Amino acid sequence: MAQPQQPTAFFVRGPSPFARLIFFFALSIVLMAVDARLHYLTEVRQGFATMLYPLEVVASSPIRLYRYVTGYFSGQTTLMRENGQLHLQLTRESVELQQLITTQNENAHLRSLLEVRQKLHYPTKLAEITHIGRDPFVHKVDVNIGSQQGVMAGQAVVDGAGVIGQVTRVYPFSSEITMITDKSLAIPIQVERNGLRAIAFGHGRDETLYVPYLPANVDIRAGDKLITSGIDGTYPENLAIANVKHIDRDPDSPFARIVCTPAAGTDRYRQVLIITAPPAVPQIETEPPATIRKPSRHAPRQD
Repeated sequence: MAQPQQPTAFFVRGPSPFARLIFFFALSIVLMAVDARLHYLTEVRQGFATMLYPLEVVASSPIRLYRYVTGYFSGQTTLMRENGQLHLQLTRESVELQQLITTQNENAHLRSLLEVRQKLHYPTKLAEITHIGRDPFVHKVDVNIGSQQGVMAGQAVVDGAGVIGQVTRVYPFSSEITMITDKSLAIPIQVERNGLRAIAFGHGRDETLYVPYLPANVDIRAGDKLITSGIDGTYPENLAIANVKHIDRDPDSPFARIVCTPAAGTDRYRQVLIITAPPAVPQIETEPPATIRKPSRHAPRQD
C-alpha cells in the first residue's frame, strides 16, 4: 500500500528549538558577563524598568488595595479598643483624683477642727454626719455618736468655720442636731465690731438667719460679723455665727429687718465637733454675819 505523500512546507523551517535554546543561553551568558564587567546594559535596564513600572503598579494595585482595606479595618478595631481602654483608665483616674481632692479637703477640715479644739479648751467630741433630712423647712442632721459616747442634749455643735447648731435629741448611738438656720432655734449673738447684743433666729425657709426686734437706727452694717456672746451657758463666747447680708429699714416700721448668712454649714463637710459648754461659775455661799446680842435689861451687870 502506497504511503500518503506529505505536502511540501510553504516556508523553509529555521533552526530547531534545541539550537535556539543553546543560542539564547549562550547569548545570555555573554550579555551577563559583558554587563558585569563593562556595565553597558545599565541604562538599558533602567529604561526597561521605567517602561515596566506602570505595569507593575497596575499588577500590584489589587494586592495593595486589599492590604489597605484590611489594614484600615484592623486599625479601626485597634483604635476603638485602645480608645475604650484609655477612656476607662481616664474615668478611673478621674474618680481617684476626685477622691484624692476630697481626702485633702477632709484633712484640711480636720486640721481646722483640731485647731478649734485646741482654742476652745473645753471637752469636745468628733462626730460625722450620717443623715440629712429632705424636708426643706426642717434643718436637722444626724451624727454617728450618742449617749453611749457621752453626748447630751443641749450641747453646741461647731466646725472649723463657726457654730452649726445644737444637739436637740440623743439616742444611744446617734444624735440629732438642729442647725441655727432652723426656725425653732434661737441663739444669743454679739456684733464683733461694737459689742451689740441681740438674739438671732433661724429663718427656716432658706439658709439664712434674721435678727428681729432691733430699732431701725441700730448700729449694724452689712458685712458685720456676728459671734456668740456666751451669756446663755450653751455656746462658748467668741465663736463665729453669721455675717450680716443686708439690712432693710422700712420707714413705716420701727424695727430693722436684718438678714444674715451662717458662717458654717453642714453642706460643706461631714465632720463636726460637739462641745460641752464651759461650766458655770459656782456661787460662793457666804455665811451671814454673826448676830449681835443686845444686852437684856434684866441681865446682871458685870463690872
